[in-house]
Amino acid sequence: MDRSFFNPVDEDDLYSGFNEYPSVFSTNDLQEDEEFLHALRTSYEKRPTLLARPGIATRLGTPSGYRQGTSLVSSRGHTRHSRGGDGGTRPMTAVHGAGYTSSASMFDPSSHATKGASSVDSKLEDSPQLRVKQLEKQIRMLLDESYVAKSIGNLKIALEKAKDACHKERSMVRFQEQAGLVSARNEDLCFSTLFNLANQYEVNEMYSEALNTYQSITRNKLLPNVKRLLVNMANIYLKMGQYMKTLKFYQMALDHVPEIYKNLRIKITHNIGLLFVRMGQYEDACTSFEYIMQEKPNFKTGLHLVLCHYALGDPESMRKAFMLMLDIALDLDEEEKYSTNSEAAPSWVLLMEAIRTDALSALEARLKQEAGVCILTAARIIAPAIADTPSEGYDWCIQVLRTVAPQHTGWSNSGSGSSVVRSGFHSMLADELEVHKVVVCLKGEGGSLQVPVATLQAFVKRGEAGRITSIACTNLAFIHFLQGDIEQAEKYAEMARQADSYNASALVNLGNCAFARGDLEQAHTLYICAMESDASCVEGLYNLGLVNKHLGNHEEALDCFLKLNSIVKHHPEILYMLALLHELLGDKEQANEWFLLLLGIVPSDPGVLQKVGMLYDADGERQLAHQYLTDSYRYYPSNLDVINWLGSYYIKLQLPEKAIGFYERAAMLCPDNVRWHLSVASCHRLSGSYHQALQLYRNIHQNFPEDAECLRILVRLCSELGLKEAVEYALELKKMERAKEVRERIGSSSRPGSWRSSGRSSRVGTALGDGDVSHPMSNLHQTSARHDQPSSSPSSDVSVVRPQSRAEQARALAGVRTLPTDDDEFGDEELGDDLLPE
Repeated sequence: MDRSFFNPVDEDDLYSGFNEYPSVFSTNDLQEDEEFLHALRTSYEKRPTLLARPGIATRLGTPSGYRQGTSLVSSRGHTRHSRGGDGGTRPMTAVHGAGYTSSASMFDPSSHATKGASSVDSKLEDSPQLRVKQLEKQIRMLLDESYVAKSIGNLKIALEKAKDACHKERSMVRFQEQAGLVSARNEDLCFSTLFNLANQYEVNEMYSEALNTYQSITRNKLLPNVKRLLVNMANIYLKMGQYMKTLKFYQMALDHVPEIYKNLRIKITHNIGLLFVRMGQYEDACTSFEYIMQEKPNFKTGLHLVLCHYALGDPESMRKAFMLMLDIALDLDEEEKYSTNSEAAPSWVLLMEAIRTDALSALEARLKQEAGVCILTAARIIAPAIADTPSEGYDWCIQVLRTVAPQHTGWSNSGSGSSVVRSGFHSMLADELEVHKVVVCLKGEGGSLQVPVATLQAFVKRGEAGRITSIACTNLAFIHFLQGDIEQAEKYAEMARQADSYNASALVNLGNCAFARGDLEQAHTLYICAMESDASCVEGLYNLGLVNKHLGNHEEALDCFLKLNSIVKHHPEILYMLALLHELLGDKEQANEWFLLLLGIVPSDPGVLQKVGMLYDADGERQLAHQYLTDSYRYYPSNLDVINWLGSYYIKLQLPEKAIGFYERAAMLCPDNVRWHLSVASCHRLSGSYHQALQLYRNIHQNFPEDAECLRILVRLCSELGLKEAVEYALELKKMERAKEVRERIGSSSRPGSWRSSGRSSRVGTALGDGDVSHPMSNLHQTSARHDQPSSSPSSDVSVVRPQSRAEQARALAGVRTLPTDDDEFGDEELGDDLLPE
């Protein structure tokens, strides 16, 4: 039975019948439809054009030529009736168009179409969505500028940009609320602006503002994982010193972190442990660190655990914590794996060299260095505390490092015993710890050098070229150098350099040996080599500066000590050398500045105080010089130079009574030096205590009878006081001067070629000339005023006693003249007034 696909429709509708689908559709005919089956077979390829079968009419490209009443036969044998009334054309498709128009431009002389497009664009620009996008772009630009400013150190500019971004974000939110676009709010952008603002507040040390910003973020429930910011808030409270709030926020953050985030939980727990350490709660800190060592152990946490048990004083817990550190697997490849031999191919050698120097190898080296530092530090700390003596403690740590039962894979087996030998890394640590044990024994008071030296020599006898052997030889060289055995010290220093050519300490020891021998040029060369091997070798740089100073290269020495001062800040010896070199170069002002800086570090150093005082004295500022030299005398009252300066200072101020104490101390320090005794007596005479001064001069003459100065002063003082002893002292002085002249004449006459060696006989007693005995006494009077005061004082002696006239002196001495004795060489002469002081 023939079924029609079209329902009866209105004859007047041009598209009737084409937009309607059959209400009853049978799939039985699809199995016989060749076009449908061909379409299925070629559904993944370009469908080829089917040629019309004979007897079947095909659809033409245009509807022209088909009139009403013309019947078409379908591919399934059904008859289709075309509808076209009154010569109208039939449409090409059976379904209405979708409304798309052609993109071809049309001629529009009045530009109506352009005006319509511009109006649409202006409407789009004024749309709220586009305005929001522009604001978001501006906010992101401000955030980028804030990040860049912080990265280059402009913290203030970064904070200003962060504030601007936050203000723009708030204005954008208000605009969205007014435009009814609340659902389109960008929460991620809100979080970024607030988080950046909080960070900028924190780096600018505005902690209250940062906490308020973080709190506003954590209150926003629309943002995911905001509770992690409690860690940031805890860090800020830690910087503020509020430990209880810090602990509270750390624990809150730990409670909000899920169990799946294991690493984050471990980091927060580590922070809690360090906080307990700061609070002095070592037991709670041990609990936190032990939890980490059970979950995910690491060397830093192990070291902290050892330190906590050390603070608690528990030796057994220290041992267990140290064992936990050693049980941590390094999981690093040994260096021997990448070693090559001479028979390897060049390409393989290049490959191994590239592997040894790549980024992964550098990371492994850093991890290995960190592990070694932590283990050695823990061993050095607990060794003196876990046994009766430090030596026994070091022995236990060394034994544990060498052999112990493993708790994990990663050990190298050496037999079937219960203990195994550790890897080469731990053996190297054991050797280094043994060398450190030797150094500790050397520092111990009253210890013998035999055991440490024997231990170091055992390392040398191994004959291995490595770092440990070089360290042992360096220590041996230093020991022999301190003992004064320069030859052995140089021998071991050379062995250390051969074992490790980059050992700067070995080169420094060689330079010290050359310096001790007096070979400054070779020492200079060796110190430079040490600096080339290790630019941070402060010993080599300091010694290089000393050598340059001894060689007279003051500019180069100054450069060395300036570099050293930039490395080692505010070291007293370095500052002293800088000041001394500036003084040698003539820059006394700069030298004084360095000395004053040094006094800020060592304010009680008497030598530095003396230097500053002398510099002020050279500049004419005697009051400041007196202040610093007085402080120097207070800290070190035995410096004779300072004592002499202070005594002279008070004499120039005509205050001899204050100078007496300084000269008395000097006389006490140097009792065999007549200078200080004379200075004390002179101060008493200048202060008006003549009788006391006379007694002191008599004592000086009794203790130092050969001193002519004391006799001259006695003659003058006795003459001024009208005492009969003046003649006795005058005769004694004359004998002393004649004896001295005779000795000088005998010495000069014994010289070959001298005119005095002729056979002419001469009387020794008439050596003064034609009996002019007034000449020596006149000399005595002229020089007495120059020698009756301290020799270091250039001031003149101002006497307060009125000198007596010659007649008064003659009357005073008229009754004290006695007859000469047999021992008096002036027995045949009479003493006249010419022998008296003028």
